[in-house]
Amino acid sequence: QVHLVESGGGSVQAGGSLRLSCAASGYTRYMGWFRQTPGKEREGVAAIHTAFGSTFYAERVKGRFTISQDNAKNTLYLQMNSLKPEDTAMYYCAAGDIGGAVGLMWSAQAAYNYWGQGTQVTVSS
Repeated sequence: QVHLVESGGGSVQAGGSLRLSCAASGYTRYMGWFRQTPGKEREGVAAIHTAFGSTFYAERVKGRFTISQDNAKNTLYLQMNSLKPEDTAMYYCAAGDIGGAVGLMWSAQAAYNYWGQGTQVTVSS
């Protein structure tokens, strides 16, 4: 069992930045960030292969968000720049160990075994 604890959410004006953190209690093959707004499905934002450092992004955040990891601290980060009101959502950290190509499955919720409790990000115009 791996426990995930997110932090770093908050309120910011459009164009601003936030950095989310996710402290993990153990190692998994890949980790990712998802987000969800009321009435919508949870969507994949970014993911990282923890061994190789390969990163994957949703088109709508490419060039604005950066996923990274600190292996010494077992912590995952999501640096979010140039935030837009449409980025407003609950952000969830996720970790997975399911076999398969991370590059192909990273944005699927079913690919992840563990989830954090979420941290709210609100971007005002």
